[in-house]
Amino acid sequence: MSHRGRFAPSPTGRLHFGSLVAALGSWLSARAADGAWIVRMEDLDHEREVPGAADDILRTLEAFGLASDEPVMRQSQRTDVYAEALALLERNGHAYRCSCSRSDLEPFGGLHPATCVAAPDARHPAWRLRVGNARIAFDDALQGPQAQELATEVGDFVVWRSDGACAYQLAVVVDDAAQRITDVVRGADLLDSTPRQILLQRMLGYPQPRHAHLPLVLGADGRKLSKHEAALAVDAADPLPALRAALRFLGQRPAPGDSVDAVLDRALRAFDPRAIPRAHELFAAARNDSALR
Repeated sequence: MSHRGRFAPSPTGRLHFGSLVAALGSWLSARAADGAWIVRMEDLDHEREVPGAADDILRTLEAFGLASDEPVMRQSQRTDVYAEALALLERNGHAYRCSCSRSDLEPFGGLHPATCVAAPDARHPAWRLRVGNARIAFDDALQGPQAQELATEVGDFVVWRSDGACAYQLAVVVDDAAQRITDVVRGADLLDSTPRQILLQRMLGYPQPRHAHLPLVLGADGRKLSKHEAALAVDAADPLPALRAALRFLGQRPAPGDSVDAVLDRALRAFDPRAIPRAHELFAAARNDSALR
């Protein structure tokens, strides 16, 4: 199958520089392989969703020349599909109801002890995945060999929330399979989630995509940029400075050109995935950079 990549933002605010880097990195990887690039809106967290943010993100991506090759999938419209996947996990003995809260898990170091320890009828139950003794290893194209012992590092994790919504880990796996994603290029903050997603893919009989986790854009305090830092939201009305800054962050030579299409075309022809840094980088200068608003 030819390369099929995706960018999957959550509509919890405007597109910021860190998200632009992730979008551009996945777009370049897909285009360099003459593949498809797809945008998916991960809008399952209604409490954190900002009204109008989804459409604003899509308009901003288009201003940067990053338009989806296929209709945008919205997770909020796919609950029935996720429920079918949960039912399959339950039938095969992989998922079980659990009412454990964070306080219930404190005596176990925050890890789930593979059985529900909450008081009976304590609250509406969630569904957890039974990880057993699974050890997941994979090779990340940027971060190198990875391995995780799920029982001791993660524990049985939630795949369906107690509020009735599908959890991120299950939804993303179902959607990647439905959209036939072959290559997941995203921020390294999701590197730790990848073994859980691989385990779900195996349990559901889905193919496993290749992975490349891009370095994170860090603020002056060394933490991942927040979407709520308004000074770091990119300016869709003047995209070229931020576009060039994102290329530099990804280790690519700034491309000349007086239009978004020209810069992207030249950046694609010169794209060198080996130049992408592995380590996270501070980007404090972005606060005063004309690339950002």
